[in-house]
Amino acid sequence: MTRPAADAASLRYHIETWGCQMNVHDSEKLASALERQGYARAAGIDDADVVLLNTCAIREKAEEKVFSELGRLRGWKGAAAGRVLGVCGCVAKQAGATIFARAPHVDLVVGPRATGSISSAVVRAREAPTALRFLDLEQRSDSIRFPFDEIRREGLGAGKAFVTILEGCNHRCTYCVVPRTRGPEIARPMAEVLAEIRSLAAAGVVEIELLGQTVNAYRDAEGHTLADLLLRAAEIAAVERIRFTTSHPAQMTERLMDAMRDAGPKVCPYLHLPAQSGSSAVLRAMRRGYDRERYLAKIDGLRRRIPGMRFGTDLIVGFPTESDADFGQTLDLLDTVQFDLVYSFAYSERPGTRAVELGDRIDPTTKFERLARLQEHQLSIQERRNRDWVGRTVEVLVEGPSKRGDLRWTGRTAESRIVHFAGPAVPGRFLTLRVTDSTALSLRGEPVSSCA
Repeated sequence: MTRPAADAASLRYHIETWGCQMNVHDSEKLASALERQGYARAAGIDDADVVLLNTCAIREKAEEKVFSELGRLRGWKGAAAGRVLGVCGCVAKQAGATIFARAPHVDLVVGPRATGSISSAVVRAREAPTALRFLDLEQRSDSIRFPFDEIRREGLGAGKAFVTILEGCNHRCTYCVVPRTRGPEIARPMAEVLAEIRSLAAAGVVEIELLGQTVNAYRDAEGHTLADLLLRAAEIAAVERIRFTTSHPAQMTERLMDAMRDAGPKVCPYLHLPAQSGSSAVLRAMRRGYDRERYLAKIDGLRRRIPGMRFGTDLIVGFPTESDADFGQTLDLLDTVQFDLVYSFAYSERPGTRAVELGDRIDPTTKFERLARLQEHQLSIQERRNRDWVGRTVEVLVEGPSKRGDLRWTGRTAESRIVHFAGPAVPGRFLTLRVTDSTALSLRGEPVSSCA
């Protein structure tokens, strides 16, 4: 028995996204592929004929959230004939066909570099017998080669857009699954990236964020690096802000730091530079390719070139070899660098990584006590640093409605500080605000005047 046929133009899709900016941008590509076939975006899951979960496998908790959501969607899947449920992204690559065993109501599993097969996968899932599953985990270049003029951009109304320049990772950090789920590095030609940026600028985009799993490892077939790309992108007149994420400290070269300075104020004075630990001994066990001193030298080099440069980072606590002294060095790193934002996690074993061979030596109680101490310490730093903004006048790019109930809008400074404010505003336009209050996570302001 086959599922009832339906005109694609009458079908609707819904995509849930977990994880990094790359996953968000991949979801834009998945949406574009379905819309190219005539599908429309649903108001929500209950209105959808196709639901795709675009997943992240970087932490165990993120993966379990996916299977929890799949359990919740069992009822949705059985409520109407012809509904299609798919798992995409890194969990799809990591778990593969075992997803069908754990969640038999799933129709298709598509890896992060096989987005080009999503349209045919959905068609097959609707037309084929329920027992026939679709699996595509090939490490192709569908995602990075997706035609940029066909991407459904979520951030255009806010004047922002993601541009993928590099996919995959050639590092072999002992705790990380990304090289397995995303595959080896593949870079887009610089000329193609610049053409995409010009196209976005012509459509009204004023802020570009360049993406890659290790974005500063970018080198195209002609030898162009991220340093070259930043200098050329800064020449595009309509582009006001350029960001890039996520960088690896080992690839933060002197030439790249010089280019960040030489490209001028268009390169935003905020950089997310994952340290992962403040201990050289732990960094060696993680195979990060740098030690504490070299990491701090990168921070110092950027601050010397770009006064006012601000930093965010990622930190893992409870790595199998982490001693109390190692953890103390990570706390000390917070005080030394004075990060504006820290994403922190308790170590969790990931299948197929070298760190699994070390065993999970740190008991959960110790891990989460360390995590709580680190987060409390960092929040006190952020509260103090954000208080320094009060009374300043800042320029924000208006992103959209605020999630704060008493305020209407949210904007972001070039330094990546979130500012909530009331008053007239237009998403995608610049606005000058006076900062009136602060918390550890955001600022509050009032309009002074509008800008371009």
